[in-house]
Amino acid sequence: MDKNSEKKTFEQSITELEEIAAKLENGNVSLDESLELFERGIKLSQSCRHMLDAAEKKVSVLMTNEDGEIVKEDFTGGEQ
Repeated sequence: MDKNSEKKTFEQSITELEEIAAKLENGNVSLDESLELFERGIKLSQSCRHMLDAAEKKVSVLMTNEDGEIVKEDFTGGEQ
């Protein structure tokens, strides 16, 4: 399986996005490679967005009480 088709963690995707940005900012890549890197970056950013959305939904479910209300907690872990 190549690196473009394997399932990456959020952190791995962010790291690859940073590497792509650095290569593109450097400017020492051909137009074709730049386009490939840009396309890969777009796919990675979409994947990250999906992972963040899924995490947000999970947190929302976990923070919902039996009555369907969102439970708000302060930083000390106590309910408000």
